[in-house]
Amino acid sequence: MAVLGIDIGGTKLAAGVVDAEGRMLARDEVPTHAEEGLEPVLDRIVALGRGLLSRPEAAAVAVRRIGVGCAGPVDLKAGLVLQPPNLPGWTRVPLTERLERAFGLPIVLENDANAAGLGEFRYGAGRGARSIVYMTVSTGIGGGIILDGRIWHGLKDAAGEIGHMTVDPDGPVCGCGNRGCLEAIASGTSIAHRAKEALAAGTPSELQRVAHPTAADVVRLAREGDPVASAVWDRAVRYLGIGVAAVIAILAPERIVIGGGVSRAGDFLFDPLRDHVRRRLKLMPAEAVPILPATLGPDVGILGAAAVALDA
Repeated sequence: MAVLGIDIGGTKLAAGVVDAEGRMLARDEVPTHAEEGLEPVLDRIVALGRGLLSRPEAAAVAVRRIGVGCAGPVDLKAGLVLQPPNLPGWTRVPLTERLERAFGLPIVLENDANAAGLGEFRYGAGRGARSIVYMTVSTGIGGGIILDGRIWHGLKDAAGEIGHMTVDPDGPVCGCGNRGCLEAIASGTSIAHRAKEALAAGTPSELQRVAHPTAADVVRLAREGDPVASAVWDRAVRYLGIGVAAVIAILAPERIVIGGGVSRAGDFLFDPLRDHVRRRLKLMPAEAVPILPATLGPDVGILGAAAVALDA
């Protein structure tokens, strides 16, 4: 038995045929071109999936269903994608119905962060655990909570919005409208924004040589000791530690797994992050909950969507 996993993102659409053991038999991806709106993107999703299903690798196995990971919010029961910010024109899209009609196979829809969390739990850094919390720290901050081997969806499928916990009541305004969300302080987008604010204030920095500083630029120059980059980076990591410590205190998972673009900083992120978490956890030893980098890389969305379909 095999399934097709589809990962729908604002930048790219990726899909793969995956067997019951999690082996990727065939894979492909195309740009989303989200700015073109709903119908052209749906056409690309269908063409991508049909192309993979027609390959010899897929024809040799029985593809039974399709798992789809899509940016939320989603209504899983109704099969709707409600209004993801990175997919303009997608408002209450009956994605399950549309794709079932196009492919003639059962569709299993899931929030993309939950799907990625299940992928890491089943095939990556969470393998062998019973419960993990997966965090993606990239453009935004999302989360997937896996408890006793199952995704915890919560009321109205709203669980796992780790990026929108308040970590500083007087902090910057978040895109969600709240103030002081973790995402507004520690996401890649926010790290870049804080760097630009410091430069606008006239603080000398090597970042002034960069036309449009990104989080990756901040990490690179913080490693070199640049004072502005170091201050921005240290603040983001400290608040990320506050968020991770809160998650551990509430859920006590066996592992915290962190992926996304910011996690590519490696030990420059994970070493100080673990220190911050250790200082904030008082009722259980921080060493009891390993904080690990994700291991599935760019395939996490495909493998996660496939895992959702295999579990259905």
